[in-house]
Amino acid sequence: MTTVDAHRFRAVMAAVCAPVTVVTTTAADGPRGATVSSFTSLSLDPPLVSVAFDRRSALLAEILAAGRFGVNLLGQGQDDLAVRFATRGADRFGGETAWFTDEGLPRLRDAAGWVACDLDRTVEAGDHLLLFGLVTALGRAELPPLVYAHRTFGTHSRYAERPRPRITDQIAACAR
Repeated sequence: MTTVDAHRFRAVMAAVCAPVTVVTTTAADGPRGATVSSFTSLSLDPPLVSVAFDRRSALLAEILAAGRFGVNLLGQGQDDLAVRFATRGADRFGGETAWFTDEGLPRLRDAAGWVACDLDRTVEAGDHLLLFGLVTALGRAELPPLVYAHRTFGTHSRYAERPRPRITDQIAACAR
């Protein structure tokens, strides 16, 4: 078995553009959450997503106990939330964090997207645990996404230039 230098592996993976999310759950004594960049859609039928957590994560233990979690997809300009939820000891749900309960889970106000999940299964993956979430509710706002690459926050560079359907196309799609 070939071993790869961990520092080199981390440096190469830093170039991979990743969505920035805050994963949340509810514990007996209140809301919990942490910044997570290892989020992806997994299946359409049934609707599944995946998130990965270091096995030592306190939030992981809370999610396993609750059996549910929410994924807040952050939007451009929400770097402060990403940093707050990544900082140990920070008052994540206090003062400056606007949030509310949705589907029994903490949801961040003004996030670009929201996915509520029941924990479907877990898969051991090295020093992490991969969680599969069965999507039970979701929503999205028309906001550019916050992404992370090369150890910095940004957004999709051509988001504002993308073609948008005319309002009549949107109304017709809703009528189907």
